[in-house]
Amino acid sequence: MKIIRGGLCLIFAFAVLAHGAVEAWSESLLEIGAAISLVIWAVLVHRDAKLKIRWSALNTPLLCLLGVGLIQLVFHLTANPYLTRTELVKLVSYFIVFFLTAQAFQERADLVRLAWFLVFLSFAVSLLGIIQHFTAGGKIYWFREVPAGGDTFGPYVNRNHFAGFVELVLPVGLALLVFRGVHTDAFSMVGLLTIVPLGALILSGSRGGIVSLAFELGVLMLLTRSRKRPEGPRIAALAIVGLAAVALIIWIGAGNAIERFSSVRVGDVLLARRVTMFRGTWHVFLDHPIQGSGLGTLVAVYPRYETGYDGKVVDHAHNDYIELLAETGILGGLCCAAFLWILFREARKNFEAEQGHFSRALHAGAITAVGGLLLHSFVDFNLHIPSNALFFLLQAYLATSPPLPSESPGRRHRGRAPVRATSEAAW
Repeated sequence: MKIIRGGLCLIFAFAVLAHGAVEAWSESLLEIGAAISLVIWAVLVHRDAKLKIRWSALNTPLLCLLGVGLIQLVFHLTANPYLTRTELVKLVSYFIVFFLTAQAFQERADLVRLAWFLVFLSFAVSLLGIIQHFTAGGKIYWFREVPAGGDTFGPYVNRNHFAGFVELVLPVGLALLVFRGVHTDAFSMVGLLTIVPLGALILSGSRGGIVSLAFELGVLMLLTRSRKRPEGPRIAALAIVGLAAVALIIWIGAGNAIERFSSVRVGDVLLARRVTMFRGTWHVFLDHPIQGSGLGTLVAVYPRYETGYDGKVVDHAHNDYIELLAETGILGGLCCAAFLWILFREARKNFEAEQGHFSRALHAGAITAVGGLLLHSFVDFNLHIPSNALFFLLQAYLATSPPLPSESPGRRHRGRAPVRATSEAAW
């Protein structure tokens, strides 16, 4: 399974660094990578009878949503078959990555490595964003010009989508600090790697991102208070990380960050414009209440419902929930509701179960991450950015994954005991 784990991490990193995988070439490579990984996994399962398939409870609503799109396509219930077919292929690749994640990341040592991967990726992309913000002159990677109206940060064309990425990975480091999921020797390193993403999100000036960050910190505090033995010292450590992030912002330019947050910039969608998009998208749903207009077809059908034309193409409604209803109707809405119900039911059960510090931190971070992005989805379309959609599904899996028992230094392991002991010693 090592090759599958490596391939999945490569897919996650590629999706972020390739501008969120929003272009045709990057989407195609993502889909090809998912398909190749599935084939390799199938070969491994065929050759090794000991490998068991883990079926996540979240698979069922995801497959049902894919079924809605397939029905739209087969029975010609979509306004644009090409767009629905393209969106369906993309959703299938998401499901493949989600399914393989559940197969590849089950053991403690593998989850520890995954946590390190998320913490380091968050740090590296955020550091890139900060440096690029002051030196690149609005270009991505210092050479790539962005379309008119783009407001870049890091590898993302839109700073709100960079904020969505940070919302999904930052809680991993925060939860490890708060819930004692990291060993004392590694505490300072994780703290440092967490300060930079926190500062980068604030510097990006994404209103939705900053509000969602505040919400995530609140969720993390509530999860901490729900424990019978509150993590008092680690809450203080979290406060120190927050103050250090603020100090970082002041050092690199607080005025610029405040200006980005308080002023309207080119490419920003005004509140009045958002209201007209919400209203128009809602009328799309009212005209197609059962099966919707078709997956991915909002960009094609919306012009007929336009009430506030400004010369710009509306490809997304800046509200993932209304857009889902417009494109998939009540059927898709029920799939989404079932997904969220199962997600939070399983997440709550697993978080409250008896488990070790690292396992509880992993669950707390995942719950915090999905909660923050779900809030942000009321005013943006992060779930339509492939990289962010993949990280959302990754955190959904971690939130619902089985709890791991605590590990004592003297506990005996079967199989690859030295590797597990070494990995655990760092946490």
